[in-house]
Amino acid sequence: MKTFLTFLLPVAVIGWLTSCNQVTKTAEQLTFDSLMQAKVAEFAVVKLTTDLTALTENEKKMIPMLMEAAQIMDNLFWQQAFEENKQVFLDSIVNPDARKFAMINYGPWERLNGNKPFLPDYGEKPAGANFYPQNMTKEEFEKWDNPDKTNQYTLVWRNEDGSLRSVWYHEAYQEQLEKVAGLLKSASQLADDPGLKKYLEMRAEALVSDDYYPSDMAWMDMKTNTIDLVIGPIENYEDKLFGYKTAYESAILVKDKEWSKRLEKFTGLLPMLQEQLPVDAKYKQGTPGTASDLNAYDIIYSAGDMNAGSKTIAINLPNDEKVQSTKGSRRLQLKNAMRAKFDHILVPIAGVLIDSAQRDHIKFDAFFSNVMFHEVGHGLGMKKTIAGNETIREALKEKYSAFEEAKADVLGLFLSVKLIELGEITGITPEDCFVTFMAGMFRSVRFGAASAHGKANMMCFNYFSEKGAFERTDAGTYTVNFEKIREVMNEWAAFVLITEGDGNYQQAAEFLEANGLIHPELQAALDLLKSKQIPVDIVYDQGVSMLGLAK
Repeated sequence: MKTFLTFLLPVAVIGWLTSCNQVTKTAEQLTFDSLMQAKVAEFAVVKLTTDLTALTENEKKMIPMLMEAAQIMDNLFWQQAFEENKQVFLDSIVNPDARKFAMINYGPWERLNGNKPFLPDYGEKPAGANFYPQNMTKEEFEKWDNPDKTNQYTLVWRNEDGSLRSVWYHEAYQEQLEKVAGLLKSASQLADDPGLKKYLEMRAEALVSDDYYPSDMAWMDMKTNTIDLVIGPIENYEDKLFGYKTAYESAILVKDKEWSKRLEKFTGLLPMLQEQLPVDAKYKQGTPGTASDLNAYDIIYSAGDMNAGSKTIAINLPNDEKVQSTKGSRRLQLKNAMRAKFDHILVPIAGVLIDSAQRDHIKFDAFFSNVMFHEVGHGLGMKKTIAGNETIREALKEKYSAFEEAKADVLGLFLSVKLIELGEITGITPEDCFVTFMAGMFRSVRFGAASAHGKANMMCFNYFSEKGAFERTDAGTYTVNFEKIREVMNEWAAFVLITEGDGNYQQAAEFLEANGLIHPELQAALDLLKSKQIPVDIVYDQGVSMLGLAK
């Protein structure tokens, strides 16, 4: 049975929406039109461009090929996220703003509003998206004896007799993936950088075999490339049933070599930073891989999981613990996306919710540092539980993503402050990082409970507020208590690191249930931002035409 959207629309509107016989627009119809227009307006449109003068002619010729491959990834993500045919679904939506909003959300559920349906005839979004049969229960899955069922690159389908079977991605999407592989191989022939050439060739093979380890290692070895490409099934955010399955995405990037040069020195500091974590030594065993690097990029194309809902502003990959233990990970800061969110969203938020006495602490370099070290934070701490018999991802199951993002959030702040105090970061103060961090909480908590990042920010905001690090004034604005925030930051970091290190699923589940939500006081602040028409996030105007390139 399908549930109607009665929490957003009056019954009369729903009655109109389910009737195709009316010709003239009623008042209820206009209400729906206005609602969809307002929803689309919550996203600031950003043109994805960059300076291409650093690229060779061959590299410029590669970009349209890579964009075509990314578009296929985008279509594959639609299939993983939503069981209906994309084009049939979009063609069925008469209202142009509703169609735009469906494209932003990759389906009929509002990703930044708890995955609530915004179209009639759609009920709750399936927790397992389209990775599993819609009528499969957790109990049925857990009783099913199949060695590949938890593999991140398999789908679960139902046979005609009702039994379950696993299907590898490269089998389910063979035609599309072979086309992507061909595009990557063609692009590799134009690659002037040998590291990029090798990666493209190996990634092409990975897409049609679901063996990503060799290409992940090749991606880690790239050091001198100007163009970069993230492509494949990578993050498990879309699978909210178990958190096992990864979703297709792609990003095409151009390196900002000047900014990247400024970040080089931090790579060598990673072992020291691991030792500085505010937790017992047993929760920071191991040394971060020495092949890790930090670089700044402009993103010129975003597709699939990376493009759905809130837009990515930094990347920390690969996720494979084997690669991380050998070579570390690469942290890619998407400078143009960061700047867009800072200018369009964070600065206006600060003008409404941050006390005027602390607004001068809102600085882009502090935002950049907090975000950059968020990605560094992903690579610190433990990869396996203290017991050592399973990864933290396996131990925390569907709670893992929220806790891993919470860890990265607080460590991003902790590391920024630590490096300022050590004299490694100049031009900003710890107070700049603290206040910018709090303003950032208001920005990303708006991503909602359906997002791992949103849940992480809710837990963090609630913890800092309850401990007195964030304080609400009588005027309804917020201030940072500079006397308390360092201690609270350290306590929160320790709690998350210990929960992960112990692999304590019950503690993670209980804490997330109690604190991964928006309390009335915070909701009032978010409602104020909405009334001021401050964008919730950004959407991209992207493609070869934005870059002045021919197809």
